Amino acid sequence: MTRYKRSANISKCAILHASSPVIRRGFNLSLDKVKQAAKLTIGTKQAMKLVELGEATEVFIAKDADPRITIKMVNLCKKMGVKVTYVESMNMLGKACGIEVGAAMAAVVNE
Repeated sequence: MTRYKRSANISKCAILHASSPVIRRGFNLSLDKVKQAAKLTIGTKQAMKLVELGEATEVFIAKDADPRITIKMVNLCKKMGVKVTYVESMNMLGKACGIEVGAAMAAVVNE
């Protein structure tokens, strides 16, 4: 079950739903980057390797991924100067990457 937080720019009574344009607008922009990337690596181990080698420009991390894994990646990205973008769910990230299962993270490769 997905939980949604209240947004400061929406009335206090409104609770956001998955079909809400406020949620979809922000996440569609980042997911469009994933869809349009020329080279993309999907998965934790592969993304970690690319960041370590300095070949990643941006890493997309699903908010519902295991924090024990994502914390390591976020720290590595800070150390290496790689941009981190969060997406709503593993399923959304997986679909944006063109696979039928969820993905915890994906990395865009330097060209």
